[in-house]
Amino acid sequence: MTEFFAANELAILRWLHIVAMVYWLGGEWGVFQTSYKVVNQSLPLEERQRHMETAYRIDIMARTGIISLLPLGLHMGYLWGVQPLGGGWLVAMWLVWVVWMAITWGAFAKRGTKWFKPLSDIEDWTRYLLIPTLLFVSLSSLIGNGPFGGEAGQLWFSAKVLTFGLALVIGVILRLIMHEWQKLFPILAAGPNAEAEAKLEKSIALGRTVAYMYWILILTTAFFGAVKPF
Repeated sequence: MTEFFAANELAILRWLHIVAMVYWLGGEWGVFQTSYKVVNQSLPLEERQRHMETAYRIDIMARTGIISLLPLGLHMGYLWGVQPLGGGWLVAMWLVWVVWMAITWGAFAKRGTKWFKPLSDIEDWTRYLLIPTLLFVSLSSLIGNGPFGGEAGQLWFSAKVLTFGLALVIGVILRLIMHEWQKLFPILAAGPNAEAEAKLEKSIALGRTVAYMYWILILTTAFFGAVKPF
């Protein structure tokens, strides 16, 4: 098994990267479509809540894809020679991924309990720390200051990291919208509330608007990785 992985390491990582991208793009489309039912006031509240639960179940797979893309991409980047950190750093990176996944799935499993908010807050903070880091290192590399490769035929990697970081910004907005859903539905469960319904409609309208930019960034990220245009 070890010899098989060593001989096919890059191909296996590429396969996993494609699967993660599919879950990311497909999952976000699923959440987008489900949101129409969540805000449909003509439906019984119980049915709207079921659709919200469906959205969370779809979203966890999209988040799994997002979280997995970063270590997969950096690992392949090392094998391609466009990012310099390998060896023990790669091992540490995958250990961080295991912890990150445990927090993400823990928050999903514990939604509706007292553990959801602290776990969800930790997951949010991973993005608040990661996004500026990705934007800084990608822009620094694109202007030739590293740490990623800056030679001809290598800049696609920095561009890919940049669009991935920008997509995470949109992802944070969508996460905050889903957080708002959780606050509004208990209010609606207590009885009709025009103000809560208006807030729900407003949040979904914002989410649908930024979702188009989200898909553009996801597709652009995939394009840079597949075509490697510069």
